[in-house]
This record gives sequence, C-alpha cells and structure tokens, in this order.
Amino acid sequence: MITDLMPFAGTIGGGFFVGLLAAYAIKKIIKIAAVLIGLFIAALVYLEYQRIIDVNWAKIQAVSQNGLTWVADTIIHISSDTGANLGIPLAASASAGFALGLARG
Repeated sequence: MITDLMPFAGTIGGGFFVGLLAAYAIKKIIKIAAVLIGLFIAALVYLEYQRIIDVNWAKIQAVSQNGLTWVADTIIHISSDTGANLGIPLAASASAGFALGLARG
C-alpha cells in the first residue's frame, strides 16, 4: 500500500519544491531588474535636468511598450507550447509552492 503512494508523494513534493524555487528566483530577478531600470531612468532624468542630453520620452515609452508586449507574447507562446499533461497533483502542488515562493521570497 505504501509503495503505491510513493510516486504520488514524490510528484506532490517535487512539484511544490520546483514551484517554490521558480517563484523565489523570479522574484529576486524582478527586484534586481526593477532597481537597475529605476537607476537608469533616474540617470536619464538627471542628465536631462542638467541639460547634458535631450530625452525623447515618447520614443522611450513606445520602445518599452513594444518590449513588454513581446515578453507577454513570449510567455503565452511558451505556456501554450508545452502541451504536457502534468496532472492535477503536480499542477496544484507547483502552484502552491509558487504562491509561497512569491509571498516569502
């Protein structure tokens, strides 16, 4: 009886652990990227304030919107191409681990 539950328990535990690690890594990367982007924008604002450069903010907005659209489309494409039926236990435990990783990361 216990040997029948081992693959099931491994699936649940493994999914939770992978979800937790993925969320933790994603949260850390997003924090670092936000700081770097903020510092870059602050540097642009300072240099424009000092009249060293002239920033075309409309062009920056257009480029950033195109970049965000590309990222969103890529994520949708990757998630739709996996096509693997991972099963409810793995998906549920991975999503629980992902939620915990985002909350505690």
